[in-house]
Amino acid sequence: MIILRSDEEISEIRNAGKIVALTLEKVKKCAKPGVSTMELDKIALDEILRHDGQAAFKNYKGYPGNICTSINEGVVHGIPSEKSLKTATY
Repeated sequence: MIILRSDEEISEIRNAGKIVALTLEKVKKCAKPGVSTMELDKIALDEILRHDGQAAFKNYKGYPGNICTSINEGVVHGIPSEKSLKTATY
Protein backbone atom coordinates (compact mmCIF):
# COMPACT_ATOMS: atom_id res chain seq x y z
CA MET A 1 0.00 0.00 0.00
CA ILE A 2 1.27 3.47 -0.88
CA ILE A 3 0.81 6.11 1.80
CA LEU A 4 0.51 9.66 0.52
CA ARG A 5 1.85 12.28 2.90
CA SER A 6 0.32 15.69 3.35
CA ASP A 7 2.36 18.83 2.73
CA GLU A 8 2.52 19.32 6.52
CA GLU A 9 3.82 15.77 7.08
CA ILE A 10 6.44 16.22 4.36
CA SER A 11 7.55 19.47 5.97
CA GLU A 12 7.89 17.73 9.36
CA ILE A 13 9.89 14.88 7.81
CA ARG A 14 12.16 17.41 6.07
CA ASN A 15 12.69 19.29 9.35
CA ALA A 16 13.50 16.05 11.19
CA GLY A 17 16.06 15.21 8.51
CA LYS A 18 17.72 18.60 8.96
CA ILE A 19 17.93 18.08 12.72
CA VAL A 20 19.50 14.64 12.19
CA ALA A 21 22.05 16.07 9.72
CA LEU A 22 23.01 18.92 12.08
CA THR A 23 23.28 16.50 15.00
CA LEU A 24 25.48 14.07 13.08
CA GLU A 25 27.78 16.92 12.02
CA LYS A 26 28.09 18.12 15.63
CA VAL A 27 28.83 14.61 16.93
CA LYS A 28 31.33 14.03 14.11
CA LYS A 29 33.25 17.19 15.08
CA CYS A 30 33.33 16.10 18.73
CA ALA A 31 34.27 12.44 18.14
CA LYS A 32 37.95 12.57 19.11
CA PRO A 33 40.25 10.41 21.21
CA GLY A 34 39.41 10.73 24.91
CA VAL A 35 35.73 11.52 24.41
CA SER A 36 33.35 8.90 25.80
CA THR A 37 30.31 7.60 23.98
CA MET A 38 28.25 8.96 26.90
CA GLU A 39 29.64 12.44 26.18
CA LEU A 40 28.72 12.04 22.50
CA ASP A 41 25.23 11.00 23.58
CA LYS A 42 24.89 14.21 25.64
CA ILE A 43 26.26 16.33 22.78
CA ALA A 44 23.71 14.76 20.42
CA LEU A 45 20.85 15.35 22.85
CA ASP A 46 21.83 18.98 23.36
CA GLU A 47 21.89 19.54 19.60
CA ILE A 48 18.54 17.78 19.11
CA LEU A 49 16.89 19.85 21.85
CA ARG A 50 18.47 23.05 20.53
CA HIS A 51 16.40 22.52 17.39
CA ASP A 52 13.22 21.61 19.33
CA GLY A 53 13.51 17.95 18.39
CA GLN A 54 13.38 14.78 20.43
CA ALA A 55 15.59 11.72 20.35
CA ALA A 56 13.84 8.87 18.57
CA PHE A 57 15.79 6.09 20.33
CA LYS A 58 15.32 7.33 23.90
CA ASN A 59 13.08 4.95 25.83
CA TYR A 60 12.22 2.89 22.74
CA LYS A 61 11.61 -0.54 24.25
CA GLY A 62 13.57 0.65 27.28
CA TYR A 63 16.65 1.85 25.37
CA PRO A 64 18.42 4.31 27.72
CA GLY A 65 20.45 6.33 25.21
CA ASN A 66 19.64 9.17 22.87
CA ILE A 67 21.88 7.72 20.15
CA CYS A 68 23.16 4.21 19.43
CA THR A 69 26.93 4.03 19.82
CA SER A 70 29.53 1.32 19.56
CA ILE A 71 33.29 1.20 19.29
CA ASN A 72 34.85 -1.11 16.70
CA GLU A 73 33.79 -4.68 17.42
CA GLY A 74 31.21 -3.62 20.01
CA VAL A 75 27.54 -4.43 19.73
CA VAL A 76 26.01 -2.75 16.68
CA HIS A 77 23.46 -0.78 18.70
CA GLY A 78 25.60 -0.18 21.75
CA ILE A 79 24.44 1.80 24.74
CA PRO A 80 26.42 4.99 25.44
CA SER A 81 28.95 4.47 28.21
CA GLU A 82 32.01 5.99 29.85
CA LYS A 83 34.22 4.08 27.40
CA SER A 84 36.37 6.63 25.56
CA LEU A 85 37.40 6.76 21.95
CA LYS A 86 41.03 6.05 21.16
CA THR A 87 43.31 6.81 18.24
CA ALA A 88 43.09 4.17 15.55
CA THR A 89 46.08 1.87 15.27
CA TYR A 90 46.45 -0.22 12.13
